[in-house]
Amino acid sequence: MIRSILSNKWFKFLTVGLLYSLWVIWLGSYLWFIGLAIIFDIYVTQKVHWAFWKKKNPPNGKQTKVVEWVDAIIFAVIAATFIRMFFIEAYTIPTSSMEKSMLVGDYLFVSKTAYGPKTPNTPLSFPFVHNTMPVVGGKSYSELIQRPYKRLAGFGEIKNDDVVVFHFPEGDTVALGIPNASYYQLIRENGRARVWSDKRNFGEIVSRPVDKRENYIKRCVGIPGDEIKITKGQLYVNGKTQKDFPGIQFDYVVETNGTSINPKALERLNISEADRGVFSSQRYFFPLTESTAEEMKTFANVKAVTKVLEEPGKWEPAIFPSDSRFPWNVDNFGPITIPAKGATVNLTVDNLPLYQRIIAVYENNELEVNGTQIKINGEAATSYTFKMDYYWMMGDNRHNSADSRYWGFVPEDHVVGKAKFIWLSLDKDKGFPANIRLKRMFSVVK
Repeated sequence: MIRSILSNKWFKFLTVGLLYSLWVIWLGSYLWFIGLAIIFDIYVTQKVHWAFWKKKNPPNGKQTKVVEWVDAIIFAVIAATFIRMFFIEAYTIPTSSMEKSMLVGDYLFVSKTAYGPKTPNTPLSFPFVHNTMPVVGGKSYSELIQRPYKRLAGFGEIKNDDVVVFHFPEGDTVALGIPNASYYQLIRENGRARVWSDKRNFGEIVSRPVDKRENYIKRCVGIPGDEIKITKGQLYVNGKTQKDFPGIQFDYVVETNGTSINPKALERLNISEADRGVFSSQRYFFPLTESTAEEMKTFANVKAVTKVLEEPGKWEPAIFPSDSRFPWNVDNFGPITIPAKGATVNLTVDNLPLYQRIIAVYENNELEVNGTQIKINGEAATSYTFKMDYYWMMGDNRHNSADSRYWGFVPEDHVVGKAKFIWLSLDKDKGFPANIRLKRMFSVVK
């Protein structure tokens, strides 16, 4: 009885049709309901041979092994692409910017439904590849079809201190010879003429759509409307100190009595080989958490452990917005208010550097400045109303993180999803099987 119901063509059509209809309602593009006609034909009328790679009426009712494999592969690719696009995606921690909360070699799953999945801006793309074809190189996508930003309903909104994956905001332009560097920082340091002409060092200069920019992972320390300020390394959100996370670390100088620190002791403190800066046998440079710094002070041969902090007022040109009117550095920044959708800010030539990229790049306006006059889309402007929400992202490894302190606000249309849990963690400094960090496997991201 049950078997006959499950094999009934009308039962199959109603089940698949219901699931498809729920997806269309979630998508909010009701034109896709035309797909119900295709589903009806596949399960009921069977007038069109949709599975063209299979014989319509094979001998003995069986397909060849090759066709069965092709059928399974096609189904797997479609299913995996659908899940990756709308529900959950695998991600790897490539750099130390989130240590010690997240470690290089952590493999984790990112939830698209936590904040609502984005529909693709560039739907014509090679499956399972982000922006570059493996082995052969070149773009893995076509910009023949470009879709505007749209986010489907999710289970919640971004909250303070969420660990978020997002597209690199300054990744709209890339020097392919140094793909992980900010193009705009390269321009500031080397000049536009050299970056564009020196192909040997910088490679070709290309532009990328929002959904094909490099993925970053940071902690969201500021949401729309929050005021952010950093004083001597301490982050303040709306005047209050940020919640303490055990994984947050800063750079420290460690001085000994002249004897070297035992590498086994450094390994026990989870200080990776890449983080072991050695000035001499009595002077070291490490990124440390507060608890690790305190433990290192107990070493018999350690004389001093000193946190490295920049002084207020010392301007770092690389720090956002890279303007001398805002003499900020990595340890002393702000105050600055995160733009919120619908909020209006008064515009002057003095505060324009904070919002210039939002107006001209993220929200696609034509921006002109003539002396003290600001024009937006050809009209004089003394204020601006934001079209999107923005966020402030920072790495827990505060002195070794390229984050919002360097490139500013993260637009809502760049947000990919929320990091959920680590399913595998491998230590690159060790060989198999000692490189497997068993304690981190299947742990929740905090």
